[in-house]
Amino acid sequence: MEQTPKHNTKSMQNANQTSIYKLLIAGIVVSIVGVYLRFAFDSTTLSLVSWIILFLGAFICCKAVFKILGS
Repeated sequence: MEQTPKHNTKSMQNANQTSIYKLLIAGIVVSIVGVYLRFAFDSTTLSLVSWIILFLGAFICCKAVFKILGS
């Protein structure tokens, strides 16, 4: 006889916290701003700043994903 998985475990409750998904959305928005600035203007300084913003957003997204996986 097969055992059914538990649907209300502590790890699933932690993974479904809204704060994690708010962090993920914030990271996506920051990344989109970085991409927009990267292609909006032709300036070396703005290009460098936009790459930094893009990688910051990607770091925030990775942090949120690893929080979900680590639950």
